[in-house]
Amino acid sequence: MSPATAPTIHFIGAIDQGTTSTRFIIFNQKGEIVAQHQIEFEQIYPQPGWHEHNPDELVSSVEECIDGAVAQFEKQGHSKAQIKAVGITNQRETTVVWDKNTGNALYNAIVWTDTRTQDLVRRLKQRLGASELTSRCGLPLSTYPSVSKLLWMLENVKAVKEAYDNGTLAFGTVDTWLTFKLNGGTTKNVYVSDPSNASRTMFMNLEKLEYDNELIDWFRLDRNKIKLAKIVRSSDKTAYGSLANTCLQGTKIMGCLGDQSAALVGQKGFTPGRAKNTYGTGCFLLYNVGDKPVYSTHGLMSTVAFDFGPGKCMYALEGSIAVGGSSVKFLVNNFGFIENSTKLSALAETVEDNGGVTFVTAFSGLFAPYWIDDARGTIFGITAYTQRGHIARATLEATCFQTKAILDSMGKDSGKDLEELAVDGGMCNSDLVMQTQSDLIGIPVNRPAMRETTALGAAIAAGFAAGVWSSFEELQEVNLEGSTFFKPQITVEAASKRFERWEKAVQMSKGWAN
Repeated sequence: MSPATAPTIHFIGAIDQGTTSTRFIIFNQKGEIVAQHQIEFEQIYPQPGWHEHNPDELVSSVEECIDGAVAQFEKQGHSKAQIKAVGITNQRETTVVWDKNTGNALYNAIVWTDTRTQDLVRRLKQRLGASELTSRCGLPLSTYPSVSKLLWMLENVKAVKEAYDNGTLAFGTVDTWLTFKLNGGTTKNVYVSDPSNASRTMFMNLEKLEYDNELIDWFRLDRNKIKLAKIVRSSDKTAYGSLANTCLQGTKIMGCLGDQSAALVGQKGFTPGRAKNTYGTGCFLLYNVGDKPVYSTHGLMSTVAFDFGPGKCMYALEGSIAVGGSSVKFLVNNFGFIENSTKLSALAETVEDNGGVTFVTAFSGLFAPYWIDDARGTIFGITAYTQRGHIARATLEATCFQTKAILDSMGKDSGKDLEELAVDGGMCNSDLVMQTQSDLIGIPVNRPAMRETTALGAAIAAGFAAGVWSSFEELQEVNLEGSTFFKPQITVEAASKRFERWEKAVQMSKGWAN
């Protein structure tokens, strides 16, 4: 076949806007990475428990990454015209507010890990009807969802309150902010969100996939005074607009998924019973429960997995751990244990076990399945024998123990125990962590060779809309090569004994933030 008649090879770009870094990755139709660019951005900690981002830096980091990745892509001899569409995946509950007339942010983005709303949430829990919220929106009241961050800004930031009173306040999660700005801001006025993000605000009715006026009223907000994003499908040809700047100017944005939903899609968790765990800054386990939500009675959240249109909308049970990889950074940056995060696993391997040390890494309280807002990071079992390696090992084990607690709850809620756990994220690079995880949960852990599954999920969402892929079956062969399986190497009794010790430590970590 001559070059003139050879079929055009299509590529999909994925914006992955995370908690500590932003990247842009270009995938081919086999789901392989062709080019990528990543940058870290500033983490702002104004007070203990507070965590913010500069909203404008989130946007500029995305645009810089697009240009960087496309430059690599073109050096390989490809044309940017071959990039059919762009998908977005993003940190979810992180909250941005801006003036809808000027398009300017009114305050720093308050990050999902932020705990400044603890007292506010405590007040909300006393309000009549608080216990009924979860059955509508899928989330329990905590410092985690976006609504408490918005309410805090209305109470404490004069510019936000003034915009609300004037009816010019725009509110959104990071996906909404990015699509608004990437489309050129007020010139196009694109205000959209997909259900996997919109469900994290506590404003969306989980079954109807639309805003619930009774929920908004319960939070004593006037919907007429806030610009809320239009909820659209996760995969859509036109709703997300197109890039106004960068070297990909004019390229359409056709997909959007919150990061954990994107990872489930990237791990091909399209059908009920499939689950994945992402070991990132935090740790997030999603279990596909099918086309109707399952409401947890064991401390989990119900959320939208993805909405790819009629017959292709799935729900998930989710267990969220506030502190995953950030506990590793903590040992590096705050305690100076080692020079960089990648060497922590090696330090942990200098000892045979944790030496009796248990580290409850509750820096932001404990999320699922415990939901203990007033817990704080606590190390138990230190003796004169304790070495750095023991604390390193206990730090890594903390995420594995919390994952075990979540999986136990998922089994109770769904009535079905998981048979295999797919994993991704930075911490899963450690064989020690993955083997420990398999030992504790008693089932195989499957680690793919290409672990940028969150970005791949965003690419799949955009690729579906762009016609690069037309069915889930087509994607089953994507990213299979080089997977590593970790199988349990200890007895069920030994795993239970270790877990009992962890649960005891969790109970003892309560009440430190009164």
